[in-house]
Amino acid sequence: MKSRAGARSGAAVVSGLVLIAGFLIDPRSTVAAYLVAWITWGAIPIGALGLFMTSYLVRRRWTEALHPVFVASAGVLPIVALAFIPVLLLMRDLYPAIANASLLPPFKARWFVSWFFVLRTVVYFAVWIGLAQWLRRAWRNHEAMVRAASVGAIVWTLTVSFAGIDWMEQLEPDFHSSIYGLLYLSFVLTAATAFVIGAGLLSMRWIGPSRGYSGLLLSVLLLWCYLHAMQYIVIWSGNIPNEVTWYLVRSENGWQFVLAALSFGQFVFPFCAMLSARVRSDPHWLLALCGTTLAMRWLESAILILPPLQGLAVAMTGVMLIAAGLFLGLMLWLVFDMTLEREAAARRRSPLSGGELAPKQQPD
Repeated sequence: MKSRAGARSGAAVVSGLVLIAGFLIDPRSTVAAYLVAWITWGAIPIGALGLFMTSYLVRRRWTEALHPVFVASAGVLPIVALAFIPVLLLMRDLYPAIANASLLPPFKARWFVSWFFVLRTVVYFAVWIGLAQWLRRAWRNHEAMVRAASVGAIVWTLTVSFAGIDWMEQLEPDFHSSIYGLLYLSFVLTAATAFVIGAGLLSMRWIGPSRGYSGLLLSVLLLWCYLHAMQYIVIWSGNIPNEVTWYLVRSENGWQFVLAALSFGQFVFPFCAMLSARVRSDPHWLLALCGTTLAMRWLESAILILPPLQGLAVAMTGVMLIAAGLFLGLMLWLVFDMTLEREAAARRRSPLSGGELAPKQQPD
């Protein structure tokens, strides 16, 4: 156990040093790769917060069983917030609207002012961290749980939608989709669902029979597919140049193969696999599907962020994608693991740790 922790810490240090070198040599390519990794890993605690609220409103055995995983996942939010600082420092290298707002309409020009962008990001994380603390304090009090989750779900949905527009859509200021905020919402929910179920499977203390969890994963995958299909149908049928080009730039220079891999790996394969009752009931299959879903988040993040960014050094971006992914992934896992151990210790000391259901909870 100690050797594994040491190896992870060593890998995090090495990848961090590679990232620092990348920021010194080619800041723009490095920060673009860093944003891809940050969106991929940062989606997990952001989405887990939404699942945390759902677990307070839909009381079943799985919501009780996974409560420590929800708390630990949402507890990573302060680290994710700090990890966004490099993007804020180099935001002019990424966001054309912030670098030069003179060609934008008046409202967009004011909305994309750099200080306002930073302020909105700070507000998003302050709200999410506050909601996570509120949910944690409400645990075991049914009325407080429902109140915190009901209010929090509304606030969380709105702030996550705006965050997706700020952090990803404005990479292309001429493009706008009214459903983009919901696309990012489905992104974080899919990542969080796969991670929470996978973390529960890796430590069988938290999770029971896998059939219900397969249904939960399939439901968020269907939501993800539906929203992307709706955007594609509306944009293509409308044939609006500024919107159609969003797909065209992702259908050339090799990105069409990434898009095909994403479509197959994120929908076709898991959907067909979960038609089988054997797959739905097998924890090993479910763990593999969770891992595939997280890998697809990486591809989706890359295809949403990188194609419109011109002038990136391909080799440098590729190396920094690996370094940033390792650094952020290992750092967040170390924090998650420590938080989960604290929650496990607190759960063992709790008078209800023997498996009793929380008040108002219903069995599966």
